[in-house]
Amino acid sequence: MDKLTVQEAYCAMYKYLENLYSLTNSDDLAGFLGSMSLLPDGKPADPAIWQEWLDAVAKAKESGNDTSLRL
Repeated sequence: MDKLTVQEAYCAMYKYLENLYSLTNSDDLAGFLGSMSLLPDGKPADPAIWQEWLDAVAKAKESGNDTSLRL
């Protein structure tokens, strides 16, 4: 599989959550997706979301193949 850029990974996560919303119709998830939506300038509607995403990416890179993600 090809590697994704941070932006592409964000869009993939959005699409995953969007699909989850279509299955659950969760109001909480709908609100979160609204905050995550990208504006015409390419930034999320909630500016804090992007920094939180970058922090999550950094933590994921640090942990590598962390076994705590496994069932």
